[in-house]
Amino acid sequence: MDSFITFDPTGSVEAAAQECAPRVPEIKGSRLAVLNNTKWNASKLLRQSVAQMEELGAKFDIVNFYDKHHFSSDAEPALLDRIAAENDIVLTAIGDCGSCTSSCVNDGIQMELRGLPAAVIVTTEFEREATLQKRAHGMDDLEPVVITHPISSLAPDLLSGRAREVAPQALSIWVTGARPAAGA
Repeated sequence: MDSFITFDPTGSVEAAAQECAPRVPEIKGSRLAVLNNTKWNASKLLRQSVAQMEELGAKFDIVNFYDKHHFSSDAEPALLDRIAAENDIVLTAIGDCGSCTSSCVNDGIQMELRGLPAAVIVTTEFEREATLQKRAHGMDDLEPVVITHPISSLAPDLLSGRAREVAPQALSIWVTGARPAAGA
């Protein structure tokens, strides 16, 4: 008689818990790092999101823009160190597919470990991937900015609506660590 072995492909994730960076007491006077993962529409979304935050009253001391090498790779440690030295808070985008979501979340985790609150923009279709990635690194409390999918294939004239989704979430994440309640 043949014997069969059944394997459970779901597995489990075990990671040492890591703390998020302390939140900033207020946005006014903060130095904002904007980390573009170089995916199509990411730069446009990020710039429009900053403009939208400023329309909501955010008064940044300075906004510094950075580009990473490739959207599906983690940012280089030297770039992350530079961002940490020059800024107080971070906005990064975009996670709207598997590998770019993973690398955006990884970049956000690395910024948090360097002491900067990070707002990582992902789309609704990849929120689960973002959750799995942050849990795999033990940073369950990292709250992503979740906006309507898609971004990279979206017509540029429609990005302003997505930026309006980003602004209140990012502002709340930097100060409280949490997204505002739906409809708030």
